[in-house]
Amino acid sequence: MKLHEITQKVGKKSKRIGRGIGSGRGKTAGRGTKGQNSRTGGGVRPGFEGGQTPLIRRIPKLKGFKSRNPKAKVINLDDLNKLSDGAKINDGTLVASGLILKGQKYKILNSGNLEKKLTLDTESVSKEAKKIIDKSTKEAKKAS
Repeated sequence: MKLHEITQKVGKKSKRIGRGIGSGRGKTAGRGTKGQNSRTGGGVRPGFEGGQTPLIRRIPKLKGFKSRNPKAKVINLDDLNKLSDGAKINDGTLVASGLILKGQKYKILNSGNLEKKLTLDTESVSKEAKKIIDKSTKEAKKAS
């Protein structure tokens, strides 16, 4: 729940500004005596800090652009040697082996040598890496 999501309780009566001092909410009506905030339409704009240089002007103007979409983590064939022989390559096994974090995007690239016989169960693979992994799987099937 956020501040802007809070709604008034159903059936709650609004604060009625009184008329006269005796009403309890008259005269200044809870606004205090004199000053900018006591006036109709009074108050300061959002971000105003009483004359001090505001935070938005104190922080530097940074150049460039930061993408909101995180880049995929690169997993090389060398890294897949951590997996056990005959394992399936999917999100679960990669998380379990510590190669990626849960929910992290990744892509397996052809860099290094693959010494294990693995089975592909993911789409995030480069064409060359896919060929090498499929080749190792076929060799494993022939051997058994």
